[in-house]
Amino acid sequence: MLSTEVVIIGAGAAGLMCALTAAGRGRRVLLLDHANKPGKKILMSGGGRCNFTNLYCEPGNFLSANPHFCKSALARYNQWDFIALVSKHGVPYHEKKLGQLFCDHKANAILDLLLAECAEAGVELRLNTSVTEIARLESGYQLQTSAGPLACQSLVIATGGLSIPTLGATGFGYQVARQFGHTLLPTRAGLVPFSITEPQLKALCTELSGTSVEDCLVSCNGQSFRENILFTHRGLSGPAILQISSYWQPGDTLHIDLLPHIDLPEWLAAQQRERPNSELKTLLAELFTKKMAGLLAEHWFVSKPMKQYSPGELKAIAEQLADWQLVPAGTEGYRTAEVTLGGIDTREVSSKTMESLKSPGLYFVGEVLDVTGHLGGFNFQWAWASGYAAAQYV
Repeated sequence: MLSTEVVIIGAGAAGLMCALTAAGRGRRVLLLDHANKPGKKILMSGGGRCNFTNLYCEPGNFLSANPHFCKSALARYNQWDFIALVSKHGVPYHEKKLGQLFCDHKANAILDLLLAECAEAGVELRLNTSVTEIARLESGYQLQTSAGPLACQSLVIATGGLSIPTLGATGFGYQVARQFGHTLLPTRAGLVPFSITEPQLKALCTELSGTSVEDCLVSCNGQSFRENILFTHRGLSGPAILQISSYWQPGDTLHIDLLPHIDLPEWLAAQQRERPNSELKTLLAELFTKKMAGLLAEHWFVSKPMKQYSPGELKAIAEQLADWQLVPAGTEGYRTAEVTLGGIDTREVSSKTMESLKSPGLYFVGEVLDVTGHLGGFNFQWAWASGYAAAQYV
């Protein structure tokens, strides 16, 4: 039977970072993945350019039932540490907005640098290798795999969550956690578009499919995000929508301010004074696309010359645009979700070492844990930080 010091299951962002760091410490590391290629999620992220971290990463950008858990790892391997690694490999990058860092070219630059670091440190990578069984030994773990039995002193689970099953996501990490006595917090899709089925609203979204509104404030359950929204033929997407989806629960109402940068009562009053003969939809076309202005006027208001509106009508128009309320039918689910909310309860894992408090020598890193970042490079930074933290102790 093959025996090694460290086995890491999952060659995604967290697994690769853990492998290269542990091997860099002189540990013998075997990295396994059931897929035919490593880092598939890295390659498709950020529209193929990989939003690999965020300049403003801090613990407040993460959701967890145990909000203090992420602090230690994020402090010990921060965004500047990963940026230094990117710079070491000469990968050109840029800030898109809000601190989001993207590759200038393709996402494979990030995957290539991780694989190069792994190769240099002596990591053995085995793809197309599935693990069918795991058993505790007196010291370490024994694995049954499609390539034969393995034994190791330290076992790291870096298998990710349930998001985007077409890239090979499974619930394997959760099964392992459960096997060794861990509590799982309910999982659901995060950073995911909303679907809308209410006929009139669905018709509006379908007709506006592909239309983006650049600056919106979307709120739900005491959280707000200001970014663009995108109409789709299924409902609503775009950064502000993806962000708020992590805080939304079925049945909750979304509040959308379509024009947070404008004092609408004042603007409408000024238009009525200065352009009394202009129609409302004509004026709205200066704020939205012509098509959207026409559809909003058709669905929400009776469009007429500004001089014909009463003060009460103008107040109602301002309120509708500043607080559009809707209840989504649901989300698009794991199929298009960027992350999985929930997962392994971090109160049963060491925040310093990522080691199981239930089963010595077993470690969990990345998305499999109940730590979920906001949109904008935060989930990658959690992968780098948690992988690095575990690698110091495996």
